[in-house]
Amino acid sequence: MKAVLCKAFGPAENLVVEECDSPQIKKGDVLLDVHAAGVNFPDTLIIEGKYQFKPPFPFSPGGEAAGVVAAVGEKITHLKVGDRVMGLTGWGSFAEQVAVPGHNVLPIPQEMDFETAAAFSMTYGTSMHALKQRANLQPGETLLVLGASGGVGLAAVEIGKAMGAKVIAAASTVEKLEVAKNAGADELINYSETSLKEKLKELTAGQGVDVIYDPVGGALFEEAFRSIAWNGRMLVVGFAAGDIPSLPANLPLLKGASLVGVFWGSFAQRQPHDNAANFKQLFAWHAEGKLKPLVSQTFALEQAADAINTLGQRKAVGKLVVKVR
Repeated sequence: MKAVLCKAFGPAENLVVEECDSPQIKKGDVLLDVHAAGVNFPDTLIIEGKYQFKPPFPFSPGGEAAGVVAAVGEKITHLKVGDRVMGLTGWGSFAEQVAVPGHNVLPIPQEMDFETAAAFSMTYGTSMHALKQRANLQPGETLLVLGASGGVGLAAVEIGKAMGAKVIAAASTVEKLEVAKNAGADELINYSETSLKEKLKELTAGQGVDVIYDPVGGALFEEAFRSIAWNGRMLVVGFAAGDIPSLPANLPLLKGASLVGVFWGSFAQRQPHDNAANFKQLFAWHAEGKLKPLVSQTFALEQAADAINTLGQRKAVGKLVVKVR
């Protein structure tokens, strides 16, 4: 099979495309013929040795895939050869085949194509888990989404609206905010042109926001937290800005607020039934037209390095997908 390989930690330009052996599956695994693979922020980290997992060399990046089941291990009973599925892989998806633990594989709804499915699992799975299990977002509450034009940000905007929240989208350009508006955001903040704290004070009549969804980190982290409502919840989703921020411990005390970590990958493994219930709801909302994944660019397998760099340089809007077949 053909695969994008990382043979030593370094920039995306060091990745190579080579023929290699197909992966061997264990009793609880599924072998997937990959049709499309989503590009995510962890891909930019894992190839440089900066992610929490460091696979043995050589490995292929790519944390999620959509395709067709080619083989199943003897312990797999919920899937069969030929099924159209999406899978959370961690790494390995930028290849023609990948082995995936069976509990990380879900059937794709009939109306969903492979590119959409490849753009769906990680962003919508993360945002659903964040807003449902971690934030317990309620109808009528106010949700602030930072980095609202990115993959997880747009998913959070759409899910927040589906859950009945008022959604405030924040981003750095007019173009990015237009994307968030099209996804259903009620209010927009361009934090490159105005004070995030002052605008939030105005939009919430001084009450602050109930839930903050932050996949960006960096300089806006503390400013956003200072705008949180009493009993508010701030979701730590990721650090796309590159800097991992710190927070004075007295701020959660003064607001009676919570700083809540979001790690969807571990949640999906530790609580598979809850994750499956989340996706049942997500697929229902997708069928109703409430969720419309935005795939802004697709790349050939040989262009995977370009896809990773586009995302790493924060030039992406919506989701990027590598088309394998």
